[in-house]
Amino acid sequence: MQTREKVESFLSLHRAGDPFIIPNPWDAGSARILEGLGFKALATTSSGFALTKGRKDYGVTRDDALAHCREIAAAVNIPVTADLENGFGPSPKDAHETIRLAAETGLAGGSIEDSTGNAANPVFEVSKAVDRVAAAVDAARAAPNGFVLTARAEAFLYGDTDLNAVINRLQQFEAAGADVLYAPGLPDMSAVRAVCEQVSKPVNVLLRGKLMKHALKDFAAAGAARISIGGGLAWSAYGTLGAAAAMLEEGTFDCLTANAAGGAVVNRYLK
Repeated sequence: MQTREKVESFLSLHRAGDPFIIPNPWDAGSARILEGLGFKALATTSSGFALTKGRKDYGVTRDDALAHCREIAAAVNIPVTADLENGFGPSPKDAHETIRLAAETGLAGGSIEDSTGNAANPVFEVSKAVDRVAAAVDAARAAPNGFVLTARAEAFLYGDTDLNAVINRLQQFEAAGADVLYAPGLPDMSAVRAVCEQVSKPVNVLLRGKLMKHALKDFAAAGAARISIGGGLAWSAYGTLGAAAAMLEEGTFDCLTANAAGGAVVNRYLK
C-alpha cells in the first residue's frame, strides 16, 4: 500500500461511535506482530520508543523520532500515525517543520501536543496552542500524499481537571483544521462522552485509569472514534524483564519458559 492509500485508509477508519483500537508498537518487530494479529493501523509511542534508547519519555530528539517513524512505517503495510510530542520546539514554526518532515517518512499521520516541557507551566496558553496547531495543519495540507493531523490537549495529564477548558481548546483545534482531536487522561466515561458530544471531528481516547475497566462497546456508545493504548504494551513487555531477577535471586529459570508458547505466534509475523 502506497503512502497516499495509507492516508486515505487511515482517515476512513475514524467513525464516531464505531471506534477502532490502535495499538502502539515500539520497534519494527512489535509493529509486524501487531499487524499480523489483524490491527488495521498502528501508532508510535514516545515513551515506548524512548525505552528502546534507555531514556525516559521526551528523551529523544526530532531526528531520533523521525528515523523511528521511518522504520516503523516501512516495516508494515498498514497506516502508521506518530506521537510527535510537542513538535520538538515551542514555536508554530517548530510544529510546522516537524509535520513537514514527518510527512516524508511514510507516515499516514501524526499528533502535536500543547505541552511545553516546562513543569511550572506545562501547557501552552490557548492562543499559542491554537497557532501551533494551525501551523501543523498547514504542513499537513501541503504534504504531497496527505497527512492526518491529530491535535492533543494535554491538561489532564498535568493535573488540570477543568473539562470545559479542555473541550474549549479542542473546539479551537478543530476550527484550526485538525483532523482528529485527543485529550489524553480523561478521567471517566462521562468525560469521554462530553468531549465527543461537543466536537464534530473524530475523537481519540487514551485507555488509562478508570477507562481501562470499560469495553470497546462503552467507548462506542460514548461516541469515540479511536482508542489508543499509549505506551502500555511497551511498558508491559519491558516489565517482564523484572522476572529475570529470579535467575540471580533463586537460581531458577522458569521465567524463560513462562511465555515460551508465544514464540511460535511471534515467529509467524517476522520476515
